[in-house]
Amino acid sequence: MFRRKHSANEENDVEHQQAKIKELKAAIGPLSGRSSQFCSDACFRRYLEARNWNVDKAHKMLEDTLKWRSTYKPEEIRWLEVAIEGETGKVYRANFKDKEGRTVLVLRPGRQNTSSHGNQLRHLVYLLENAILNLPDDQEQMMWLIDFSGWSITNSVPVKTARETVNILQSHYPERLGAAFLYNPPRIFEAFWKIVKYFLDPKTFQKVKFVYPKNEESMELMHKHFDVEILPVEFGGKNKVEYDHEEFSKMMMEDDIKSVKLWGSEEKLTMPNQANNADIVSEPSHAATQAS
Repeated sequence: MFRRKHSANEENDVEHQQAKIKELKAAIGPLSGRSSQFCSDACFRRYLEARNWNVDKAHKMLEDTLKWRSTYKPEEIRWLEVAIEGETGKVYRANFKDKEGRTVLVLRPGRQNTSSHGNQLRHLVYLLENAILNLPDDQEQMMWLIDFSGWSITNSVPVKTARETVNILQSHYPERLGAAFLYNPPRIFEAFWKIVKYFLDPKTFQKVKFVYPKNEESMELMHKHFDVEILPVEFGGKNKVEYDHEEFSKMMMEDDIKSVKLWGSEEKLTMPNQANNADIVSEPSHAATQAS
């Protein structure tokens, strides 16, 4: 009896959600080009979930994203435009996934190497798009691992950059973050966190997990999501992998080709074996000019 009732409720939920998706589609109206490609049923669902299935709020949120994407053009950012930001490995896509097969971004704020607010954001947006590009078909969310080795207030990103980062993630990539693990942040980070946490909406806030190596409960949470054998040593794992900028650049340039095939473009991309990242400076795109 109880199982039948549970199944009926689930069926009603699915029907209700499908109705909401249909309603949001109607509110957005006809789309063309990349906007049409971006607005899949899964996309509509993410925006509805982010706004607790309120169609009007989801509609406004999605419209704002479509306007942002039409001007910022995140799918047109190429690795050679932002490669300088990645030289120290301050943000990169890991070569491993979590136990559910989700893409992992590693962030190391202690390795900040530039002062360009605009290019720092473009670098992060590029990697968000790349993480999504590399998600398996059955997953929609990525995981973040944040290593605080070498971090201090003096080399932290400005509050302006932190706030804009949070705004981009929450406003234009809703329900894309599975969880963010902040590993062993120093006590002084608490002052910075008190400011940043006010920028987070409740849903994003709940996804932020503080992990301390001497706290068994927090380490168990980390190991629940990540195999200790593949987890880097700086996150309490056994993997001694180190960031290799040259190898990572080759991988990103190959992914740029995948992105062009996905989104469509007439541009000519340099193949990894045809370019030396240290010698080539790509001509800035229209979006890069706008962001500077």
